[in-house]
Amino acid sequence: MAKFTPLHDRILVRRIEEGETTRGGIIIPDSAKEKPQEGEVISAGKGKITEEGKVRPLDVKEGDRILFGKYSGTEIKLDGEDYIIMREEEVLGILTGAAKKETVGSRK
Repeated sequence: MAKFTPLHDRILVRRIEEGETTRGGIIIPDSAKEKPQEGEVISAGKGKITEEGKVRPLDVKEGDRILFGKYSGTEIKLDGEDYIIMREEEVLGILTGAAKKETVGSRK
């Protein structure tokens, strides 16, 4: 992958696709689905520069699972893969203990 380093308070996120069916097995048609709002932080900038000229480190770091708003960030393509560049302030929160992508929807 091409090395991409976000600047300041920006982060590079890979969207995590949600399963096509709900836990109860109901299939969701494409027209009713919203874009997933979960992602993994691939890289993060050094931090936001405060009015005093100091750098405030970001709360999110590489490898974090995050939630973000449906229309957050700017979508880009790097080496054929889709990513989103967004500011840290667009992140709604950090997920901890989230089920890994492979296990989503496989539990009965």
